[in-house]
Amino acid sequence: MLLNNLENLIVANKTLDLPNEKLLITTLNAHSYNVAKSDASFLKALQSSDVLLADGIGVVLAYRLLGKSVQKMAGTDLFYYEMNRLQAIKGTCFFLGSSNETLAKIKSRATIEFPDVKIHQYSPPFSTKFSDADNLQMIEAINLVQPDVLFVGMTAPKQEKWAYSTKNQLYVGHICCIGAVFDFYAGTINRPPQWMINLGMEWLGRLISEPKRLWKRYLISSPIIIKDALLHKWGINHI
Repeated sequence: MLLNNLENLIVANKTLDLPNEKLLITTLNAHSYNVAKSDASFLKALQSSDVLLADGIGVVLAYRLLGKSVQKMAGTDLFYYEMNRLQAIKGTCFFLGSSNETLAKIKSRATIEFPDVKIHQYSPPFSTKFSDADNLQMIEAINLVQPDVLFVGMTAPKQEKWAYSTKNQLYVGHICCIGAVFDFYAGTINRPPQWMINLGMEWLGRLISEPKRLWKRYLISSPIIIKDALLHKWGINHI
């Protein structure tokens, strides 16, 4: 089963303590699980991660049905962990992805909240598939800085595939694929309130705010991962 294949990468508790070395850090939610079932290159990127975070209540519930204890750790949790770590060591981060407008808002806020962190950014051209020239330009921009942390925000599965395919060419520390966190932190999209997050209902808040874009993700993908976990537990189906 796909969840079993990824289990050894999952961080099981709410406390991150990551070594200061090159790491590819990705997240798994019900939607990405469902995409990975039919996208071999995306699955390979997830399986090749050094750390995989259970970013979604559907993933947490699926693992618990299989008798495994994991806790939800969103991309936002990873972002603040890294930024606080960089603040303490006066480190450097690089934001790759999104628009120049969003990146400017991120830098404006981060400069105030994390004044000792050196912030760099690059907005790649919008494309479903980057050209070799695009990739070279991004890699050169990142390697010129050699950041302690590279935040990649291109949405899944594009960001995970890109990070996996270029990891060995990058002079970086942690590579964090955090997608929607760019928009949350910039304020271009509002994250649900903390009480909903605490109750495991962040998915509902996001669904209410963006129903047309997210209804399939939450009303189809989440039931699928729970169904797969139950079938696997009962020995009916091995995915």
